[in-house]
Amino acid sequence: MWRKLHSLTGVVPVGVFLLFHLWTNAQALQGKQAFDEAVAEINRLPYLVLIEVLLIAVPLLLHAAIGLKITLMARSNVSRYPTTRNWMYLLQRLSGVVTLAFVAYHLYALRIQVALGKMDKADFFQELCSSMSATMGPGIPVVALVYLVGVAAAVLHFSNGLYGFCFAWGITRSRRATRIVSGAFGLLGLALFVLGANTVIYFATGTRLMWPTPVSASEPPALSCRDVAAASLGADGPKPGPALGTTQSGDQP
Repeated sequence: MWRKLHSLTGVVPVGVFLLFHLWTNAQALQGKQAFDEAVAEINRLPYLVLIEVLLIAVPLLLHAAIGLKITLMARSNVSRYPTTRNWMYLLQRLSGVVTLAFVAYHLYALRIQVALGKMDKADFFQELCSSMSATMGPGIPVVALVYLVGVAAAVLHFSNGLYGFCFAWGITRSRRATRIVSGAFGLLGLALFVLGANTVIYFATGTRLMWPTPVSASEPPALSCRDVAAASLGADGPKPGPALGTTQSGDQP
């Protein structure tokens, strides 16, 4: 019973929320205004707090608690029987732990900062651009790498969990059905990772791997992470002008 409940909550509502969250964040690829509008639209939902608590937080905590219990009781036999399914079983447990740690970090970096009054929801775009583009040591974007690993773990846990859900609920009763859903969910996981990774790379570098912003002559160009970073630098103070006796590129003496 508990394993069925675990697989069910992993699909509905936790898995559905993952899909929605990845898609919402991907609106950043169309610029700051599109991302801010997506966030504002969520905040305009009636009974948002109840939705977040009852339909997201409680099922997520229940799924995590049961998952941790299963992980602690699990005994991997991949060393003796290194089959694909045994490896996926092991990766499902590991990806669940990584995803849980990533979700905790993600909540602390954004939602908890809002609750503490240190950030406004309207600042999410700028904060994500700033944190993911920051580097440490020899130019390593640590936060962006954390997000890439977190997205990969969450997507793997979800797509492989769909396979487990179909098995636990008796949806796949034959080897042919098992192969079909395995391939389908594998492709789904790959597509979701590309979507999430594209968003992370955009926040970190300002570069879109795909989904270019449509250009309209009637609308101003969308503000990107690079524009936000340039505006932030400009707000720090006036930049020194060219030295006396020199000319800027394109100036006539």
